[in-house]
Amino acid sequence: MVQEALRTLLEALEGVRPAFTRPGFANLVVVFAGWVLTSGPHAVTQALVTTGVAGRRHHEAFHRFFSRGTWDPDEVGRLLFAWILKRVPEGAAIRVAVDDTFASKKGPHVFGIGSHLDAVRSTRRQKIFAFGHCWVVLAVLLPVPFSSHVFALPVLFRLYRTVKSCVRSGQPHRKKTELARDLLDVLAKWTAGRRVEIAADCAYCNDTVTRGLPDHLVLFGAMRPDAVLTALPPRRLPKGGRPSKRGRTVAKPEAIAKDNRRPWLSCQATLYRKRRIVRYKTVDAQWYRACGVRLLRIVIVKVEEGAIGFRVFFSTDPTLSVPTILETYAGRWSIEVCFRNLKQLLGFGDSCARKKAAVERTAPFVGLIYTGLDPGKWTPSERPIRCPTWTKSRSQPLRYRGASVGPSPTSSGPARCGWSSTKARRSPRSHGIWT
Repeated sequence: MVQEALRTLLEALEGVRPAFTRPGFANLVVVFAGWVLTSGPHAVTQALVTTGVAGRRHHEAFHRFFSRGTWDPDEVGRLLFAWILKRVPEGAAIRVAVDDTFASKKGPHVFGIGSHLDAVRSTRRQKIFAFGHCWVVLAVLLPVPFSSHVFALPVLFRLYRTVKSCVRSGQPHRKKTELARDLLDVLAKWTAGRRVEIAADCAYCNDTVTRGLPDHLVLFGAMRPDAVLTALPPRRLPKGGRPSKRGRTVAKPEAIAKDNRRPWLSCQATLYRKRRIVRYKTVDAQWYRACGVRLLRIVIVKVEEGAIGFRVFFSTDPTLSVPTILETYAGRWSIEVCFRNLKQLLGFGDSCARKKAAVERTAPFVGLIYTGLDPGKWTPSERPIRCPTWTKSRSQPLRYRGASVGPSPTSSGPARCGWSSTKARRSPRSHGIWT
């Protein structure tokens, strides 16, 4: 049973062999297996201890795999993306999500370290900043046939550096949105004109990301309620002159939401695996400042709970229905689950790398490990990955009950995620599509 799981894992690694040299691929197999099997803090040396390689080979060769290797994380991501693409039905849209995550780090000599907002520890009233790395990530959203979960599989990474860090090193500063646009440009080359649906929160719905975006990349995002909207420009007049890029100004989303002359409509949508009745208003208009001259379908959703009142979402494809827009945007929650799994199960922020090449490869390597363990590569009868289960007790507030690499000998069906702690059972309704 264990040998069968190991054989399947090695077959998955064969797909990325072209990105490595022969010695580099041998080191990859050792570090990959050791990193996955490590249950405590993750590090290269701990991976060697876990696999039994420590004492037989010097650890320096495996550290050089990150600091001096010739492999490129983008090339590994491209090969994994090609593998994932085989599991997307022909003609179906490729769904991706873009977001950033924070990994806590300490040390004066760590490359790229800076003070960033820790969104997990922050609240609406108090913002918490911490030293570490901030990564902008693009992940492919892949459903699997034996589960209702949609897995976010990261394939592209960019390290965001603060202005102070860039000035200190004499390098130009690039914003998170510029890094996200860089990821989308790389993805556009990989997809070769195939339709891609991008889900992103309001931080990535601006002119930097959308300017000149190819037509086959469709953006689903959130809009601020006071956004200035305009109608399509009128036809060019016969007297000549430069044609208008936008038409007359229309009501803002907040004004539309408060307008009692426009009744709230209702529809059903599957949000976070639950069928819900959504009350909404919709309008087709331009958001010139953020999306240029593109015509958008804008959906104002009424929030029944809390003090928000309403939320605004949009799609750059005005032909889509309201349930499709809401369901596609809600799918971005899978990347948040991906970040949690990367940090809690695979030690995304545990690395002690300090040099530039090692820092820019170690964290993406962990994310690509997660993608290499893609459950879509396994058949339902094998069930090689059990979803993590958490329990809460008085002596240990949140305890992990473990995930096995091999199939469970006692289970009769695909394992499903079970969350037994109150904190872990929070629905994304309060901070997913409604935030």
